[in-house]
Amino acid sequence: MEQAIGQAEKKTSGEIRVRLEPRCLSNPVKRAVKVFYKLGMDKTKNQTGVLVYVAHKSGKIAIVGDKGINEAVGEGFWNGIIANLSTSFSCGERQKGLCDAVLAVGEALKQYFPYQDDDENELPNEISVGRL
Repeated sequence: MEQAIGQAEKKTSGEIRVRLEPRCLSNPVKRAVKVFYKLGMDKTKNQTGVLVYVAHKSGKIAIVGDKGINEAVGEGFWNGIIANLSTSFSCGERQKGLCDAVLAVGEALKQYFPYQDDDENELPNEISVGRL
């Protein structure tokens, strides 16, 4: 998974993180937004953080982008990636689905935020798990 994040970030100045939780008892987008801020993803230089949030036992998925990305891509931009990820999960291909989703996020972001020569990796590529 970390390799997929690194590969995706080579195409974009965006910063991608994955958060795995067993359950989400509320709206997954609201939970993902809360996690986004707890992980400090709003602190990137150009507001280009993207969180792929998965509550695997609840079957809930959300993708949240920071202000810079949301202003560029508009509402509903992530729906196709979420649909593909949901299909992968229902077919039992969780790891492949997550890697594919991360790579798709990178491809989508490169249209609006292409990789820059002076780009820094501002956020860790590790999957976020555990208590927040």
